[in-house]
This record gives sequence, C-alpha cells and structure tokens, in this order.
Amino acid sequence: MLLRPETPSDIRTIAAMTAAAFGDTSEVILVERLRAAGNVCAAIVAEEDGELVGHVLLSVMSAPFMALALAPLAVHPLCERRGIGAALVRAAIAAATEFGATAIFVLGDPDYYTRFGFSAALADGFSSRYAGENFMVLPLSGALPVTTGEVRHAAAFWGLD
Repeated sequence: MLLRPETPSDIRTIAAMTAAAFGDTSEVILVERLRAAGNVCAAIVAEEDGELVGHVLLSVMSAPFMALALAPLAVHPLCERRGIGAALVRAAIAAATEFGATAIFVLGDPDYYTRFGFSAALADGFSSRYAGENFMVLPLSGALPVTTGEVRHAAAFWGLD
C-alpha cells in the first residue's frame, strides 16, 4: 500500500469512494467545502495496485491551542478491514505533528479511535457542537496545554450535522 498526498487528479475518485464509504454525499460535500475555503492542512490517499482505496483529511480548527480536525476518514467498502484506515490515521497523526499541531480532534467510534490514543475523557472539558462520547482528542506532544475552552470546526462543517 502506498500512502501519498492527494493530487487534483484524485478528486473525482476520492468523491466517489467517500460517497460509497458513507452511503451518502454529506462527507463529499464537507471535503469540497474544506478545499474551497482553504482549510485543508493535509489530505492523504491510500493506493493499492494503482487504485485509490482510502482517504483522510485534516483541517484547521479554532481552539485554545493549535488543533486540527480529522474528518473524514474513508475507506472503499470493498477494502475495509485490511488496515487501510489505521494506516491513514497514523499518517494523519504524523502529518499533524509535522504541521506543528498540538492536538487532533475527531468525532467517531471510540472503539476504533482509542487504539490510536484518542480520548473522550480528555475532550470532556472542551465545549463543541460535537461534544459527547464520540468526540475525542489526541494530544500530539505530551499533555494538552489547557484542558478546557471552546473548540470549533471550520465553517465547512456547519449545516452537515
């Protein structure tokens, strides 16, 4: 499996794969909005035998420290349970660290994301429209500098929930 930054020629395939992975186009719209607004910090694809099989995106957030949002993570439905998503999450963590972020926030399945170190308990002190048991944070370099405050995803997320 090859992990690499997305390119303009990947965009159509990413959209089709993301729609298939989520069963609708809401996440496709999110990705398009994030790109159009210039909020993408990293977008990584997974490729096998020349075909795109996964995609992950990191976008800027408003937070008391430099934080990024991990969303969406998409793996082609025919390629699930082969470690593609995990490889993309690890690549996103590395990209966020390289970008200089302090933390990554994600809204997702705790059973999946906690294995990478994401914690709902650490996110409890932050107010967010997505607060709850599926809202998690991953500190990237030790402890978070603060454990309370407001965090807001980019405006591209508004109206999708």
